[in-house]
Amino acid sequence: MDTRQHWEGVYRTKLPTEVSWYTPHLDVSLRLIEHAAPNRGAAIIDVGAGEATLVDDLLDRGYRDVSVLDVSATALGVAQARLGGRAGAVNWLCGDVISYPFARHRYDLWHDRAVFHFLTAGTDRAAYVRQVAEAVTPGGHVIVATFGPEGPVKCSGLDVMRYEAHALHDEFGAGFRLVRHLTEIHHTPGGATQQFTYCYCKTPSATRIRGGATAR
Repeated sequence: MDTRQHWEGVYRTKLPTEVSWYTPHLDVSLRLIEHAAPNRGAAIIDVGAGEATLVDDLLDRGYRDVSVLDVSATALGVAQARLGGRAGAVNWLCGDVISYPFARHRYDLWHDRAVFHFLTAGTDRAAYVRQVAEAVTPGGHVIVATFGPEGPVKCSGLDVMRYEAHALHDEFGAGFRLVRHLTEIHHTPGGATQQFTYCYCKTPSATRIRGGATAR
């Protein structure tokens, strides 16, 4: 089963409130985004957004250039239906984050909660970093959250990677400047807890990235 088929199966068989990563509002992400990009005209992309309410909350806060990417058309459809008439204010992108043809330097801020930790192959992680460097403006903002070192080893039937903050930052390379990191304890709908590691960094001023290292 490929990535798209897997996630279509998840979103077709579970309600938005039944997936383990569900939370009514992504409060940690919202705080980091508002700190990093206070200008409501900033171009923001939420990758692997699924059915999350982050897009709703960004619109509520006045952000005017919001894009949402997910590999599952079903998940995007749920979010669009929830937004109703406001869905037209969002740029909806359906595809795999490591291969999607992003416009060069289109975004001021890249947000990812719980996608990167599914990339268990080093080649996929390197491709992801190249995508960030391609899509985000030089000196732009990158917020990535993964399972922490005490988080689960599997999620939705898939193996995952776990990171402490500096190991997560190392995946991006020294050219990405680490601004802040923090830990969140997420409470799942089923009553369990999951440790998340958040890293907020800025993209390098150099625009070419190869395998996670800055090429100058």
